[in-house]
This record gives sequence, C-alpha cells and structure tokens, in this order.
Amino acid sequence: MMKTWFITGTSSGLGRVLAEQLLQRGDRVVATLRRDGPLDELKKQHGNRLRVVTLDVTDTRAIRTCVADAFDAMGRIDVIVNNAGYGLFGAAEELTDAQIDRQIATNLTGSIQVIRAALPLLRRQGGGRIVQVSSEGGQIAYPNFSLYHATKWGIEGFVESVAKEVAPFGIDFVIVEPGPTSTQFGAGLDHAASMPEYDDTPAGEVRRAVASNSFAIRGDAGKTVAAMIVAADSTHPPLRLTLGGGAYGSISAALAERLKTLQAQKEIAFSADYADSAD
Repeated sequence: MMKTWFITGTSSGLGRVLAEQLLQRGDRVVATLRRDGPLDELKKQHGNRLRVVTLDVTDTRAIRTCVADAFDAMGRIDVIVNNAGYGLFGAAEELTDAQIDRQIATNLTGSIQVIRAALPLLRRQGGGRIVQVSSEGGQIAYPNFSLYHATKWGIEGFVESVAKEVAPFGIDFVIVEPGPTSTQFGAGLDHAASMPEYDDTPAGEVRRAVASNSFAIRGDAGKTVAAMIVAADSTHPPLRLTLGGGAYGSISAALAERLKTLQAQKEIAFSADYADSAD
C-alpha cells in the first residue's frame, strides 16, 4: 500500500537516498531542503509523487506553515522523518557563540519544532509515525563533537518522553542511530578555529584523524536507508534502531560501562534515601 512521507534535509546524504528509495517503490514524498535545485531531476522523474519544499528548520514559523501545507496538499502523511542536521567540529572552548546557537537551532530545536508541528495533525488523522534520525553520537561521545552530541543526546531524550505522551493517539517514534556512513557528513562539518593548546590532547588527536580521513566508514547509505524503511513499515518498530557494526560495537561498550559504573554505586545511591523510604 502506498504511503506518504514528509522528510527534512533531502538535498544529500541519508535524506536524499531515502527519498529516492521511497519514490522508486511507488510512495509519495514531501521533501524539504534549504535551497532549490538538488531535487530537480528527481522531480522530473516522479512528477506529482514528489513535492519539493524549501525549508530552513531554524525558522519555527516556516516549519509550522510547511508541515500544515504538506498535510493539506497530500491529504494524509503516514511518516514524518526528521533528518535535517549537520556536525559542528571543535573543542568546546574553540567554538563561537554563533556556531553553538546555529548547531542547537538546526539539530535540536529544529527537530523539536517539526515534531510539535506534526503532532496535532497526526493526532487528528488518527495516528502516524515519526522517524528521528539521530546517530551513534546520541549514545556515545567523541572529543571535538561536544555540541553535536548535546543535540543528539537532547533530541533522544525529548523523543523518548514525547513517545510516552502520544502513544494513546496512535503516534509512535523510531530513533535511528547510524554509525559512520558513506554520506557527505564529513564534508558538511562546520569547523571551529583550532587553538594550539589542544594540539596534544584527545581533541587534537581527533582533529588530525579527521584531517587525514583516517576514520573508518563502514556504513552503506543505501543499506542504512533500506533498514530505516523496514523499521518504519513494521507494525511494532523498536524505539531505537542502531545501524552499522561500528555503531553496535561502540554503543554496546558504552552502555555496558555505564551499567557497570551504576551498579558499583548501588550502596551510595540508596544511602541518599530517607531511612524509612523502603517501608
């Protein structure tokens, strides 16, 4: 059965591949991007099944208009995909206030406002699904990506809470956590001006690794998107969907270490309770 999807950030990367695969199988897509042009050929191939809309997700008013117009034009939207985002690269001290504000406005506030704009419309139509593209960086952290991690950890917490609020309305969520994948993420990084004080620190090591392209990219964008579609199509998808062997390994290790640390604190944790709290 044909579905209708609303996808942000479709000019390149996972958003573009997702739009292509969905259109290929016969679905309808509302695709947003910040500038005209990248989807012109795709529009020629698929005609009315592809609706292309210019949207900057840092503009909350524009988000509300865009989402409402999409529901009006398509009649129903089955899946909302929050994909727009980018990486900010630099040690926390190196970042400018403007860089921090833009990263949060795009990755975190933008995603939150797309969800908020969609919820009443999904509720009115009797339900739907929201796919939030996060990252392995929503569960682990690397030096030099502190603000990127802040947005991904933040949006995961937001989604987990909202999922509980709207489940009675037939609205559910999938948080997608890919590892390093063959997209243009690295080329799109916003780099802070480096400080020599960080040269001989973990931040400097990561900076040199990025500059030399020595990070292993194991994720296949096409296979990643195919797995996202399978999850979005399923009756009972997982709240979190980890994609890529690297992501699976790094998240597994981080969660195991976190649990080990928590369990070691059991006695001191309970010591903070009132003496009669167990009664």
